[in-house]
Amino acid sequence: MTYQIFRALMCVILLLVALIAGHQKAQAGPPLICHPYEIGNAKSLPWAGNEWRDVKKDYDINRLVNDTLALLTPDVPVIARMETLRRATIYAVWSNYDQKVGYYAAKNEKVAGELLERLLARVREAERKGKVDALALFDAGYFAESCKMADQKSAPKVDGYAMVNKASSLRGTDATMEFAAALMIRNKTVQRAHLQKAVAGAPEGSLLARNIVGHFSDRGRNLAELRASLAIAKN
Repeated sequence: MTYQIFRALMCVILLLVALIAGHQKAQAGPPLICHPYEIGNAKSLPWAGNEWRDVKKDYDINRLVNDTLALLTPDVPVIARMETLRRATIYAVWSNYDQKVGYYAAKNEKVAGELLERLLARVREAERKGKVDALALFDAGYFAESCKMADQKSAPKVDGYAMVNKASSLRGTDATMEFAAALMIRNKTVQRAHLQKAVAGAPEGSLLARNIVGHFSDRGRNLAELRASLAIAKN
């Protein structure tokens, strides 16, 4: 069997599995990569459409580090930070080997490491001043874990999950950060604990609520069903 035929058969099999498990669509694929976040009117990195890997083919990868950092200002909501870092990961890592991204020929395999180092530098700078910047900690941790999901072979040796946990605790249990942590962890018991905190802190009809339902639709079609499935008492 030729390699091309094998790949074609694998695609058919994966498609059939996806159709059979349609109700679990929200959890298929790397969760920090393959599922865009709804961010309302917030700004993010340039994007061509609604597809999860719809990069702009004419985007200059050499601008990625500065553009990403410029978007991660203190006033930007956590959910918008997540989408910006998701897009940054696709530009910097995922596009290097996924031909379906339709990315331009010029690539920069060092840009992911450069961005992570700049994000970590913000954390160290805050610590040097005797402070702990929860948002800087979150950004660095979230990007590190996104890079791991995008490419295990060149994954950074940074415990991004621990950084996100710490960032959430510094903000008195941040519901959106708990949502992010739930997407990172594979252990079902630990994931459930994060998801309970996220759902409990998500206002009805909010962007966070819509994103949680969108990513965990296999556990509930709306916030009420999610609360019930997670045994969360309604306030």
